[in-house]
Amino acid sequence: MIKTFRGILADGGQDKIRLSTKKGKIGYRILKFDLFPTIVGDVTQESVLTIMKVSTASVPTTGATTDLTDQNILAVGAFTVGSGTASYQQSPSYSYIIFDNEIFNQDIYAIHTDNGGTNALNYYLELETVNLTDNAAAVSTLRDIRLNPQVGA
Repeated sequence: MIKTFRGILADGGQDKIRLSTKKGKIGYRILKFDLFPTIVGDVTQESVLTIMKVSTASVPTTGATTDLTDQNILAVGAFTVGSGTASYQQSPSYSYIIFDNEIFNQDIYAIHTDNGGTNALNYYLELETVNLTDNAAAVSTLRDIRLNPQVGA
């Protein structure tokens, strides 16, 4: 079964995508991740939207960096477009990385930073549901609790 989620995040915004269940026997894997600007036209935007296993206390509005060795990252996408005089406009550029071998069974978080302005960004996620055995559910839940102590709180 496929579950879809969509949203819009302001610069420095964070969305909680509720997935956790009492027994944790349903896992999820990201199949598709897309970004789309909220304003099309004469704007400058350098957005990074990251799908994380854990929430972030404060999301930066500029100077965001991405470290793919962070085990909490499930996917990351970048959207850039530049504006200028009428004779020059940069074409939009998109880049995505999805760690599709990651199966998770807890809530996830979408986090957005626009390094080039203060624009919002639309996102779309498709998640595949995966039935987990009791052992797999326990391992996934314990792994997520270790990465994010607030999960078990």
